[in-house]
Amino acid sequence: MGPREEIVYLPCIYGNTGIEAPDYLATVDIDPKSPQYCQVIHRLPMPNLRDELHHSGWNACSSCFGDSTKSRTKLMLPCLMSSRIYVVDVGSDPRAPKLHKVIEAEDIHAKCGLGYVHTSHCLASGEVMISTLGDSKGNGKGGFVLLDGETFEVKGTWEQPGGAAPMGYDFWYQPRHNVMISTEWAAPNVFRDGFNPADVEAGLYGSHLHVWDWQRHEIIQTLTLQDGLIPLEIRFLHNPDAAQGFVGCALSSTIQRFYKNQGGTWSVEKVIQVPPKKVKGWMLPEMPGLITDILLSLDDRFLYFSNWLHGDLRQYDISDPQRPRLTGQLFLGGSIVKGGPVQVLEDQELKSQPEPLVVKGKKVPGGPQMIQLSLDGKRLYVTTSLYSAWDKQFYPDLIREGSVMLQIDVDTVKGGLKLNPNFLVDFGKEPLGPALAHELRYPGGDCSSDIWL
Repeated sequence: MGPREEIVYLPCIYGNTGIEAPDYLATVDIDPKSPQYCQVIHRLPMPNLRDELHHSGWNACSSCFGDSTKSRTKLMLPCLMSSRIYVVDVGSDPRAPKLHKVIEAEDIHAKCGLGYVHTSHCLASGEVMISTLGDSKGNGKGGFVLLDGETFEVKGTWEQPGGAAPMGYDFWYQPRHNVMISTEWAAPNVFRDGFNPADVEAGLYGSHLHVWDWQRHEIIQTLTLQDGLIPLEIRFLHNPDAAQGFVGCALSSTIQRFYKNQGGTWSVEKVIQVPPKKVKGWMLPEMPGLITDILLSLDDRFLYFSNWLHGDLRQYDISDPQRPRLTGQLFLGGSIVKGGPVQVLEDQELKSQPEPLVVKGKKVPGGPQMIQLSLDGKRLYVTTSLYSAWDKQFYPDLIREGSVMLQIDVDTVKGGLKLNPNFLVDFGKEPLGPALAHELRYPGGDCSSDIWL
């Protein structure tokens, strides 16, 4: 499995916080034997303001196994709002990353007609492929930018000309089945300034999966999701022979299993539903869980996801992928804590509202959001920011106090989750003011970036 993780990289965002400073890449020491345990040991500021760093990926990963010239030396940082892509050198000195190259938005607009870049995956060809949510003007456009894996020049779009999906977000590919599947959030112009429930009624949020022919680079099937509003993170099983996986639908708060039929077409079925809670003191009379991040353990045994609004993190046994079984649940803040502004009137799951979370003396604002699992499956790392404009709307405390990173101990035998009370990285104490920390990556690869061939 490789050695235990000792450092983690995560983007920190100042968009919508009122702090006029660039976003930066934080390097955090997570080695319990280190004197700097739980501290930010390095900060790499980006050269621009208001980029909205978000997700990250590698220049090379398991899809390049067998090619000794390829190693994970560059971290790709696509910017959700500015449409830039930063290439960061983490190979020269893993504890002090430095900027290697800036790919400007104009380059992506001109060569691809795309913008609002999101998920980055490396390909067996040595190229890097990055999904988009829009065109240069912020209208919906789910296309893919292709970069040269050595020079990081923009080569053009991965999809055929004119062949982009109407909306985009995340994607995952499985070459043995000649398939890639992409998801949909919304057009950047719809979500960028906050969430408006009227936009859901107007059909402006995503509810489809797009199935692509991996070799021909074109959509061959579009699946309409039942109870599947805002399908965000998508994960095939890690087993490269597997023709199935899961997608988390944020607004409907469902986990949907997609799978290949015997005839070669694809289908999708709902396998988990998090029931909404009837509430007062909130923007709507019913509060969804809001499933924002999902991941699968490397052995494909457990599925994890976060309910950003309800505030719980869950673990399911997926030995039978059609019937996931809840094996662990932990409340880490959220919108329904006792003593907060929201009163729960009707709850299909809980007998009482959860207690607020206090770790090392800090009351944790926000709810669990991005998650990353150690390679051995025993430690889960969690951050609490979703996207700065939505953080500001749903959790104003997060803007004032900054996000946190927490660590959960996982029982990999029977299942179960337990908070590590000695672990806290508090981004409220950053030198330039409270920051919003997002997706987590280890130098050696992880459970959400690696695709095996």
